[in-house]
Amino acid sequence: MSIQGHKFAFRHEVCERADRAFSMKPRLQLVLALLASAVFVATPLAQAKSDADQICVSVGRLLEEGHYTHQQLNTEMSQKFLRNYVELLDFSHLFFTQKDIDALTAKYGTALADDVLLGNLKPAYEIYDLYQKRVDERVAKVKELLKQPMDFKTNETVDLRREKAPWPKDEAEADALWRGRIASELLQEKLAEHPIEPGPQLVARRYDRIARNVHEEDRDEQVKLYLDALAQSYDPHSEYLSKADFKNFNIQMGLSLVGIGAMLRTEDGYAKIESLVPGGPAQTDGRLKVGDRITAVGQGTGEFVDVRDMRLDKVVEMIRGKKGTKVRLLAIPANASDPSQRKNVDLVRDEIKLKDQEARADIIIKKDENGNPVKLGWLTLPSFYADMDRHSKSTTRDVLALLRRLKKENIAGLIVDLRRNGGGSLEEAISLTGLFLKSGPVVQTKGSNGNIVISSDPDPGIAYNGPLIVLTSRQSASASEIFAAALQDYGRAVIVGDKNTFGKGTVQTMLEIGRFTSLLGSRSQDDGVLKLTIQKFYRVAGGSTQLHGVASDIVLPTLTDLPEFGEGALKNCLPYDEVPVAHYAKWSDGHPLFIEELKRRSAERVKSNSEFHYVMEDMERLRQKLNDNRITLNEDARRKEIEDDKVRKEMRSKERLARHEEEPRIYRLTLDTVDKPDLQLIMFPGKLAAAKAKGVPAKVSPEAAPDEDSDTIGGADDTKEPAIDPERDESLNILADLVDLSRGPKTASANVDKSPAQQRP
Repeated sequence: MSIQGHKFAFRHEVCERADRAFSMKPRLQLVLALLASAVFVATPLAQAKSDADQICVSVGRLLEEGHYTHQQLNTEMSQKFLRNYVELLDFSHLFFTQKDIDALTAKYGTALADDVLLGNLKPAYEIYDLYQKRVDERVAKVKELLKQPMDFKTNETVDLRREKAPWPKDEAEADALWRGRIASELLQEKLAEHPIEPGPQLVARRYDRIARNVHEEDRDEQVKLYLDALAQSYDPHSEYLSKADFKNFNIQMGLSLVGIGAMLRTEDGYAKIESLVPGGPAQTDGRLKVGDRITAVGQGTGEFVDVRDMRLDKVVEMIRGKKGTKVRLLAIPANASDPSQRKNVDLVRDEIKLKDQEARADIIIKKDENGNPVKLGWLTLPSFYADMDRHSKSTTRDVLALLRRLKKENIAGLIVDLRRNGGGSLEEAISLTGLFLKSGPVVQTKGSNGNIVISSDPDPGIAYNGPLIVLTSRQSASASEIFAAALQDYGRAVIVGDKNTFGKGTVQTMLEIGRFTSLLGSRSQDDGVLKLTIQKFYRVAGGSTQLHGVASDIVLPTLTDLPEFGEGALKNCLPYDEVPVAHYAKWSDGHPLFIEELKRRSAERVKSNSEFHYVMEDMERLRQKLNDNRITLNEDARRKEIEDDKVRKEMRSKERLARHEEEPRIYRLTLDTVDKPDLQLIMFPGKLAAAKAKGVPAKVSPEAAPDEDSDTIGGADDTKEPAIDPERDESLNILADLVDLSRGPKTASANVDKSPAQQRP
C-alpha cells in the first residue's frame, strides 16, 4: 500500500541464483563496448552533475541501448514510467487522489524521459515529497478514525485488493474508502485466531510505522525507487540494484545465508512469500506456501511483533538470525477463506547451502490398476545448479549418477519433478535434456539485433530411453521451461501438471553502473548495478516460452494453477512471439506417448478422486473471491464463513482417516547413497509415519523394512492424517499407464516386489 510495494529493496532472504542470469561474458563485452560510447557521447556536460545525476543518465542510456526491446525514452515511456513510479509508492491507490495523478501527469507526463537523459532528478524528489505529505495527512485522519466506534453489523463491503482500482477522485471519496479500509483492518484483528494486541492499538502503531518509514527514505533511497520504476517500465525482470541490494544479491548467490529459505516481496503492506528455497527450513517443514502473507514475527518464545506495513528489509532482518535459533511466524494462508485466518509456523534457522538443492531420486514400488507391482523412478530436481567458477557441481553429472542407479534397479518408468524448480543454468538445462535425447537443438535464443542462436546437445548418447513424464507447475520457470519444452517438442515425454508453467522466457545480465559513470568523470562502487533483459528464449518448434510457458499435455487440478502466479500477472511483461522452427527430428526410439488414452484414463480417476474434488471445490471458492474482490464488514457473516471453513476441513480430515488407502513403498536415493547397496525406506505419513511417531526409526535399510501390509507396525496410530499430494499420486498412476501401454500385454516380473537392494545384480 506504500513504497513497500517496491519489490527490490528486499530480495534479502533468497534471490535468483547467479547462474539464473546465465553466463553472458562475450555478449556482455559487446554490450559494454557499444554502450560506453553511447553514454559518454550523449552527456558531454555530465561532469558537472552529482553522482546520483550521473547514475540516472547511465541507467537511462543503458536501458535505451541495451534492453532487448531497444525502446527509446520517449513520451510513451514517460507516461509508463510516471505510472510505475506513483504505483511503486502508492500500491493500493489510496494515498494519492485522481486530482493528484492528473496534476502529476500534466507536469511530468511527457517530459520525464528527457529528464532522465539530462540527469534531472528533481521530478523524483518532488513526487516523493507529495507522497510523503499525503501519507502524513492520511495517518492523522486514521488516528481520528480509530477513536470512533465501528459498526460491524453493517452489510457494507470493501475491496480486498485495490491495485487495479482507480484512485479516489477527491478527498471526500478517499475519506470514505479509508473508513471502510480501517473498519476492515479492525474487524480482521477482532476475528484473528492469534491476536497480538487490541485492534485499535495495533492499527495505530502500524500507521505510525508507515509514516516513519516514509520519512526515513533519504534522497539516495528515493533515487533507487525512481530508477527501479524506470527499469520496470521496460519489463518486470529488469531492475536497478543499489550497493546494499547488490551486496544481498551476492549473499544469496553464494547460498550461504542463514534464515528460513524464502524469497519475500511486499504486496499491499504484507511480506508475501514469492518462492521457497528447495531444502531450506521452510520448504522442508512444508507449512509455509507460496502466496502466504506474513503478518507477525516472534523470536524463540518471545511475543509476536506485527510486521504489516513494515519495511521489507526490516522484516527480513527479523526473520534472519543465528543458525539453530527459532523464529515464529504468523501467516495468512494463500488460500485463506478470510484474511483474519492465521497459521502459526515455528522454524529453526539453518544455513542454506547448495547441497540442500541437489538432485535426488526415489524408487517407488506400487500396484497398478490390475494389482500387479510396478517399480517406478521419481527424480526431484529443485534447480538447474552449476558451480561456474570451480566446476565442482553439475546438475547433469549428478542426475546421470542417479539415473545409472535407477537403471540398475530396473525401473519401468521415470518422472522428473520440476514443480518447485525456478530455473538456473542454461548450459545445464541443455546438457540435461541431452540425457534423454540424441543430439540435436534444444533451445533458440534471440537478441535485440534479431539474430537467432540455436543451442544444441552435441552428445548422441542417451542415459535413459524409457517411459518419461515431466511434472511441472506455475512455479516451474526459465531453465525448467526450456527442458520441458524441448522434451515435449521432440515427443519424448508427457508433460503433466498445471495448465501452464510460469512463462519466463527472457535472459538477464548484470551491468555495473560504475563502469559507465567512470566515463563521465567518476567511478564508484556505490553506483549500483542494472539487471538488464537482453535476450528471449524460443522452443525448437518456434514458439517462445515467454508469457505462454509450457502447456501440460495432461492437466491436474491444483490450488496454485492460477494466472496470478505466472509471468502474465507481472506488469510490462514482454509479449509472446515466434521464430522459425529449428531443424530437428522427432523422438523415434521408443513407443508413442499415447497422450489421448492417458488423458482419458486420468480424467476417469480424477473424476472419482476425493482429494481432487476438494481441490476443485476450493479453487471454485478462491476464483469466486478473486473475481468478486469484495469482503463484508458484517462480523456475524464473517464468523459464519470462518466456522463453515473449519467444519469443512474437519470433515475432510475424518474422511481421509477413514479411507486407509494403500501407500507405495518408497526408497530414497541421494548423491551420498547412490553407490550404497542399501537404500533408505521413506516413511510417508499414514501407517509408516504413524509408526515413526511411535518410535520406529525414520531410516531403515530395505532388508529391515517392515511389511506395510502388517497390522503390527510399531503400534501404528490410525488417527494421524495421511500426507496429501494427489498430484504426486496421480502422476504415478499416469506413469504406470504409460508403462503398461508402452510394453503391451506382459506378465509382471516375479521379483518386482522385492526391495531395491534385493533386486540388484
